Amino acid sequence: MDEYILEKAKKIKLLLLDVDGVLTDGRIIYDSRGRDMKFFDVHDGMGVYLLKKAGIATILITAKGSRAIKPRARDMHVAEVFADVSPKTSVLGKILHKYNLTASEVCFVGDDMVDLGLLKRVGFPVAVFNACPEIKQVASYVTLKLGGRGAVREVAELILKSQGQWEKLVKFYEA
Repeated sequence: MDEYILEKAKKIKLLLLDVDGVLTDGRIIYDSRGRDMKFFDVHDGMGVYLLKKAGIATILITAKGSRAIKPRARDMHVAEVFADVSPKTSVLGKILHKYNLTASEVCFVGDDMVDLGLLKRVGFPVAVFNACPEIKQVASYVTLKLGGRGAVREVAELILKSQGQWEKLVKFYEA
């Protein structure tokens, strides 16, 4: 792994995630009653949970709300959900103040144009593999996995390994 990326990941104390295209594969399915459904990857959820066990909170920030987001956030032990937020940068100051952090201590994972401003303002901007070119261009790291298909778990492991936390978590689960 590139030393530059490891140094950025080592500083992270908070993970911000987009939802559609990052925690999901980007598909939005409507049932016959007009309710939407989203597909989440269980490995991504475990990554978020492992970060929490290591003392790193996760916050979801999405431009489009959905009833499916809050139950999934609860399952993953997400600290907060900001839904129907545009621009996403509008909540960054509040988050930094509440968690007493600087932008350099924050990682944001995004995939599309609505994520561009926030990616430019955090210390560790990450694009999922299938992100649009403009997002990849501003990212410090582009995942090897697709959004909704393990990209968040990849980022979680990168952060935990860079901070020397991964082996402790592995040993916990070996017991």
